[in-house]
Amino acid sequence: MSLVSSQNSISNEFRLIARIVEVSALRYTPAGAPVANCVLAHHSRQVEAGIERDVRLELPAMAIGELAKVLASAPLEADVRVAGFLAAKSARTQAPVLHLNELELIQRN
Repeated sequence: MSLVSSQNSISNEFRLIARIVEVSALRYTPAGAPVANCVLAHHSRQVEAGIERDVRLELPAMAIGELAKVLASAPLEADVRVAGFLAAKSARTQAPVLHLNELELIQRN
């Protein structure tokens, strides 16, 4: 299995349906771009090696620009469909943070 495509680039795309369990107040970078951080919680049943297992996780995420305004105004406990890419939290901390490119609120029935 190869991770490199014919254009010699590596894909880093992450999609998830989750619930917003924490969201920060909107802040701004020194350049004036809005930024919002949150924590997303996910729970599902997945099949691995033919065996069903319970999957739970919490993942820090962030949005920059207009999407940050949407995230900062989203209600706690809202279900969302998100997409983005994973990056290290900082040069010193390699823990992953999901950088959001898409955020869709899901209406509960």
